Amino acid sequence: MRDTNAFAWYMEQDPLLRSTVVVVLMLGGAPDWDRLTERLERLTRVSPAFRQKVVQPPLRLATPRWVVDPDFDLSWHIRRFEAAQPRTLATVLEFARKTGMAGLDRDRPLWEVTFIEELDGGQTAVVVKLHHSLTDGIGGMDLARLLFDVESDPGDPGPMPEAPQGETLGTVDLVRDALGYGWSRLFDLSREVLTSAPAEAAHAIRHPRRTLTETVTTVQSVARFLQPASDTLSPVMTGRHMAWHYDVLQFPLADILNAAHAAGAKLNDAFLSGVTAGLRMYHERHGEQVDELRVTMPVSIRKDGDPIGGNRITLMRFKVPVSITDPGERMRETHDRCEPMKADRSLPFTDLLAGALNLLPRAYVGGMLKHIDFLASNVPGIPVPLYLSGAPVDGFYAFGPTIGAALNITLMSYCDTCFVGINTDTGAVPDPDVLMECMRDGFDEVLSVAGRAGHAVLPNGAS
Repeated sequence: MRDTNAFAWYMEQDPLLRSTVVVVLMLGGAPDWDRLTERLERLTRVSPAFRQKVVQPPLRLATPRWVVDPDFDLSWHIRRFEAAQPRTLATVLEFARKTGMAGLDRDRPLWEVTFIEELDGGQTAVVVKLHHSLTDGIGGMDLARLLFDVESDPGDPGPMPEAPQGETLGTVDLVRDALGYGWSRLFDLSREVLTSAPAEAAHAIRHPRRTLTETVTTVQSVARFLQPASDTLSPVMTGRHMAWHYDVLQFPLADILNAAHAAGAKLNDAFLSGVTAGLRMYHERHGEQVDELRVTMPVSIRKDGDPIGGNRITLMRFKVPVSITDPGERMRETHDRCEPMKADRSLPFTDLLAGALNLLPRAYVGGMLKHIDFLASNVPGIPVPLYLSGAPVDGFYAFGPTIGAALNITLMSYCDTCFVGINTDTGAVPDPDVLMECMRDGFDEVLSVAGRAGHAVLPNGAS
């Protein structure tokens, strides 16, 4: 494992920091079951991570190791059942939140897929559960292209690829492998230092002031990355429990893009501003005012040539404006705070910093995460209609783990619609219905910037 993946793995020693991701797909019909199982089998062969389980080297001589499970059984990872009453999205979300709160079997590959059939209107729901160390949002979209089709009957996919061979490693094998991995990393780091040292020395001689400034900025960025938060900025969302609540909202993609452009901002700025507007209204409903909140947002460090899937993100923590009531002004201020995070000087050291954090007590890591007010992710979606074994895909909702925060809100765009999944810690938000009403109104506030009567809807409740 990369150290960033190992970070997600180790921190689960604290159940509040569990890194389970759940994605809910709504299908406009029933998929062909034989074609579907064949496609899933093919996926596990093309992307072997879905056949791999995690093995821990003795004494933490190296990060946990992925090995192909010699006992891999596809049928164990696929479940299907008929929907219970009321056979609506509420039925699906209730199942999804319960499976999301339950840990994955660490002795098997870290994913499960459940099909909920016979929903109202002939729909089928697909609930995908996986560990964050398997993939991030962008990697998940790449994997989706292996699973879905752009037409209902794409024809013969070709011969089935060979299955990866199972691996069985004893203690001696793991020790030898871990020591070899450690020497390999040391060699790579030494080579990188020796290769870059002459150029960096020459740069320092030619530009001493700039070099000093860059060094100080880098040290400050790393310190900010490692600094734990001592308390939440929210005076309301302070509690933490081991219980989640899932809910959703959606709105037209064109409307939020128009709002962002009208304000001179980007989609992510408009998304965050909708969230902070909703949180401002939620605090006002509780008789409190809040100026700023602390957010954690994933920043992609994925490069060309990186394998499909995998976790290629780093988590950046920073403060966002909440009390600015003018949505255009709030989007612009949010933009000014978000943009520097994408080029933060700590980004090249993400894996090294994660390795350092993996050596620290879990209480320190918890201190970094449990006082975050909220997490937010904007995942670039797929702009064309998709089919899953003949059934059209009506929508996606993604639910990221709270990992100690009050809530995690994730936007995924599909075709011309933004689908937003919201996972709340019920200890922090005991009245999620109130929060969802505020979120709807907050996004309406942002959508109105484009000069149209934009409107977000709550498919699971009042609209």
